Amino acid sequence: MEVRQAFRFELDPNQKARMALAKHIGAARFAYNWGLARLKEALEQGRPLPSAVQLHKEWNRWKRKNAHWWVEVSKCAPQEAFRDLEKALKAWREGRANFPRFKRKKSLDDNKARLTGSIRVTPRHVKLPRIGKVRTKERTDKFLELLQAGKARILSATISREADRWFVSLTCVVERPDPEIREAGSPEDIVGIDLGLESFITLSDSTKVEAPKPLKKALGLLERRSRQLSRKQKFSQNFSKASLRLARLHRRIRNIRWDFLHKVTTWLAKTKPVIVVEDLNVRGMSQNGHLSQAIYDVSWGMFRRMLEYKCAWYGARLIVVPRDFPSTKACSHCGEVGPPLLLSQRVFRCEACGLEIDRDWNAALNLWHYGLAHLTSPTGSSLGSNACGEGKFPSWKQEAAGHLFHRKG
Repeated sequence: MEVRQAFRFELDPNQKARMALAKHIGAARFAYNWGLARLKEALEQGRPLPSAVQLHKEWNRWKRKNAHWWVEVSKCAPQEAFRDLEKALKAWREGRANFPRFKRKKSLDDNKARLTGSIRVTPRHVKLPRIGKVRTKERTDKFLELLQAGKARILSATISREADRWFVSLTCVVERPDPEIREAGSPEDIVGIDLGLESFITLSDSTKVEAPKPLKKALGLLERRSRQLSRKQKFSQNFSKASLRLARLHRRIRNIRWDFLHKVTTWLAKTKPVIVVEDLNVRGMSQNGHLSQAIYDVSWGMFRRMLEYKCAWYGARLIVVPRDFPSTKACSHCGEVGPPLLLSQRVFRCEACGLEIDRDWNAALNLWHYGLAHLTSPTGSSLGSNACGEGKFPSWKQEAAGHLFHRKG
């Protein structure tokens, strides 16, 4: 099967290459902000919003008079920036994200630019449009083998700067062997996963996985370094040093989080044939000022996205439970649905059958019951997963559908 996959390499640019990389990143950020300003202007005046193609045409007319420096960078930089802006606007219209914001030079996520066109790779270099050859810190032999064997094709290159380090991420279409679809042979092959803040995930077999929470641990140091930066004279050498120390800390926090998420999602996708997760309203929950920082620190949304594509890679089946499913309020033993629980209530108590159980484990068990009933239902189908056939487990049906769910009254 063909999948999209990114291969990331750290660059070792010389002074000339660093200047060229910085120009492309700055140009992409400028074009994105220029396009966003035009979109906001159109919204305020009640005019139709321009598409990425229309923005690029207007940009070409505007830059001839106002941006003579643009001849120094590839034409791909603004094109891809406008496409990114169009995607961000679509996500806002569909309610999946907030309205696009202006990109900032100091933001770790905004220091990047995507390039298309002629991109070449050698064992120790990557050749980029208008930038030329840039040395890599590591060899690219394994990636080159995929290219030479025709198993990978480069679509684009995203250059990024993280503090004082440079990276290139090559997005490719990769030919992967079709995964062996792992059928659930017993109820133990199904796992319900409850996402939380106290414990990152709780599995239906009672396993708990704790997140490293790098932001929480580094919060004091972040505040100190931010104060140190605010006391420096802008654009002085001391200001640059303090800014670099702060950027390095942000990079370390993000790397710890990504490393943890990659490891836990790979472990789940490789070892669990059927995974059941809840479709959480992460955006809505993040509006709560008391929870937003903690939710950002554990990255529920990134966990879900990683789990989706890794399940497809490794032949696991992902079942996504609707948001209105009462996983937290329902009793995993008798199915009675009680009142909502406060965040401070760590133990679930059922007034109907007297069950007392950890609230997260109770929710994970309810998700497990949902997955079991889903697989035995003649109309069951999974979301965000591979298209494997429906599992049939007649001997489970009574247990699976026995209590989904009883409401009081």
